[in-house]
Amino acid sequence: MSEKGLPVNWLLYTPNTVPDADFQIILDQETFKEGKQSLKFDVKSCSAIAGWKSPGFTNEFIEVSKYKGPGRYKLSFWVKNAGTEFVIKAGGVSAMEGNIITLIQENEQINDWKLFEYEIDVPENRWLRLELNILQPGTFWIDDIRIELI
Repeated sequence: MSEKGLPVNWLLYTPNTVPDADFQIILDQETFKEGKQSLKFDVKSCSAIAGWKSPGFTNEFIEVSKYKGPGRYKLSFWVKNAGTEFVIKAGGVSAMEGNIITLIQENEQINDWKLFEYEIDVPENRWLRLELNILQPGTFWIDDIRIELI
């Protein structure tokens, strides 16, 4: 689902919110793995500091009870990468604490869609959080993000 050309239900770190960066976030209808589009980051310049200081997105699945712990989740997604360094983190969090771990930090050129899969444990009284950041200029695509209780 999208609104104004961007996905809804995700907190996006956009050109309006990221200082000293030059990039676009595009729902790419030409390059995708599943469905009819992927999320593309076309980054000309950015900070190498993750979080809200670089292009990306995050989501905390607070309102969705099926992502509250205790539980083990399989996170999977498809990626293509041309020049960027990207980092994806996930873990169980609460309002005051969390255990976010780096799942992957990579600058590998990925010309064909590559599947990544991880298992994430979320303790009791916490919920799942996922974050992506682009730390180096280039073009990055992500598609078909799935979270399954295992």
